[in-house]
Amino acid sequence: MFQSPDSRKHISLMLSEVLDDIGVNERMRMRTRRLYNLKETMNNMVMKSIGYNINSYRIGSTIEGTTTLGLQSDTDQLLLGNDNNAIQDRSEWEHGKINYFMIQDENTTPGYCFLQLLQHDKPLPDTVVPNEFHITDKKGRILHKNKVYETDDTKYVSQHGPSYATQGREVFRDSDRVYAFPCKSWPKSAESGWLDRQGIGKWPTQEMRRYAASTVCCVVPTGSKVSEYPELEWRISTSLAERCLMFDLDITQIKCYVLMKIILKSLLNPQGEINISSFMCKTILFYCIEQKELSIWKENNLLECLKDCLMKLSNCVQNDNLSHFIIPENNLIAGQFTADTKHQLLKNISDFIQNDVQSLLRINIDYLGQRLQVKLNLVPERQYDFLSSLDICETVSASNYLSFSKICDNDHFFYLTKLHNKNIGRMKQTVERLMAFNNSDNNLEHAAFTIIAPFLCFSYGSALASESIGLKHQVSPQALVWLLDGFESDVSSSRLKLASVFYSSGDIEKTELILRHTESQFYSYPVVSLCNCWHRLLLPQVPTEVRRVCNEQIEDCVKNITAFCVRFLKLEINCVPHELQYEMFRSTQDDIKHRDQYDDCWMDWAVVDSLPFLYFLRYKVFRHLQRYQDKQHALNKLANTIETEKNLGHKETAFNILGQCMEQENRPKQAVKCYLFSLRQRARNNVAKIHICRLLSSLLVCKKN
Repeated sequence: MFQSPDSRKHISLMLSEVLDDIGVNERMRMRTRRLYNLKETMNNMVMKSIGYNINSYRIGSTIEGTTTLGLQSDTDQLLLGNDNNAIQDRSEWEHGKINYFMIQDENTTPGYCFLQLLQHDKPLPDTVVPNEFHITDKKGRILHKNKVYETDDTKYVSQHGPSYATQGREVFRDSDRVYAFPCKSWPKSAESGWLDRQGIGKWPTQEMRRYAASTVCCVVPTGSKVSEYPELEWRISTSLAERCLMFDLDITQIKCYVLMKIILKSLLNPQGEINISSFMCKTILFYCIEQKELSIWKENNLLECLKDCLMKLSNCVQNDNLSHFIIPENNLIAGQFTADTKHQLLKNISDFIQNDVQSLLRINIDYLGQRLQVKLNLVPERQYDFLSSLDICETVSASNYLSFSKICDNDHFFYLTKLHNKNIGRMKQTVERLMAFNNSDNNLEHAAFTIIAPFLCFSYGSALASESIGLKHQVSPQALVWLLDGFESDVSSSRLKLASVFYSSGDIEKTELILRHTESQFYSYPVVSLCNCWHRLLLPQVPTEVRRVCNEQIEDCVKNITAFCVRFLKLEINCVPHELQYEMFRSTQDDIKHRDQYDDCWMDWAVVDSLPFLYFLRYKVFRHLQRYQDKQHALNKLANTIETEKNLGHKETAFNILGQCMEQENRPKQAVKCYLFSLRQRARNNVAKIHICRLLSSLLVCKKN
């Protein structure tokens, strides 16, 4: 019943509509790509302003717009260390870099190479092994191993192929990171073959090929499965060129690829084993687009496009050969599966091709089969209860928003970690480097600048204000300019820091005005509280009204609905109320032993969630103004926020400032309870211990007197 040409065209259209409904459509694809390109650009801006010679790139399904909620695909971060240089010819050697000569001989797998260390002052082989990450081979060459290693900039934890999956590390937190060395030039096999190749589909165009070839080629630390020296091989990667090709695909081609991945996950890989990867499917798609007429890629021909791709995949598995699209000498299937696995894969692919529609109707991922049954009127719509197209778009948009907001916060966190032990002069240098992007003609760079610059400018302005308050008890005009430039970074954090600056300088009127406006922001719009200092915290659930806003806006959500935590470096100590200054000295020598060198450096700062800090400052202002009823109302709000707000990242700090408020209210028992509650949240690296000792000491003195 599904085999007539008209029937298959109708089913193709319905299948295309199903993919639209689950988020595989042009709108969501472009929105997601926009956010991930902004992430990438912001990462690079911050790293360059700090002085890091690293380029960060996002690669993979999410930035390509080729994933769904059910596929749960990730996006890798490709980090190119530009202090390294992989060269194919000695003439490419560069002074001031760590140069490696790419060796491809009878001992290396096609598409892979060894990296031979060259001398630092001339393009000759080095003769001294510099560290444990290098080894001398049988020919006396010093080669770089492809194993885990550490540098000042990166901390590798666990290796999965070329990527390192870690939790919690500065700007690169919570993602699979591929550390690579850039190549000075493209591999000769790619230049001589791919650039001149032209198939029936005339894709990619010559212009697109040249553009893709202008991207950086690199080597990533992983060996071939069939290599005799897997610990020494580095794979030659053209992932940035492949990303360009993916960006060039139309929506029908994208849908075909997503279907391949869904089928792969549902039906093809036996027992869930990853024998055929999504990258293999991508390569198959590239070949099919190159070798087929472009006219076949229509939504009403989606089933036939899918069938062609699967037949191509079957032929490759049968022949044990799938050439890399750009580097044909690299066989992606070499050593990939056993004879039994190969037999099972061929059977699975054949079964699907012969019964493609029936097989699609049985797929549970994203309820694809059930949705297709409804579209084809095989079952009534009321039989299934799955998310509507709008619900999915809002859910994906909310997820993208959280991910994007987290990157903004992580970039700011990264900036602070690198400057918290520096002086104001160093902060000025980094901000000036960042300000250079303000004049960029690149629209993406300009958009990224407007998002991240306020956070960094405000931190610098706050440090300047702390210096001037310490000297003259007032905020200098220079500091005020920088503070106002960063005033609208998000809903609350910069506003609250500005209020704290004015409070510390004695300007109570301006403090109260800012606090009143900030509180109105929390109740006029849906607001999400976010903190990424403590990286083990789960991302919050996003309310329905916030998901709706996320689907309507893109990067504006950071400024309009996000409340980040408030961070003060020790450089800013004079802008911090004395109750919060204690947090900068929370750790004993024993506590420090239980801190992570990188992730826990914020424990030397004063950090507090926005909403508790808002009500704490309101309490302080009303106490100063002797508005006792308002003061009590603010104190109650502070206590209620700690009890009810689910997204607090620094609950122990909130308890500590509440305890000190209780002391000022002459309620020592309640103060002790607050400190004990604080210690339940964080037993170590918590200044609550000092507060308890201090309070008990003062009570004993009072009792003696």
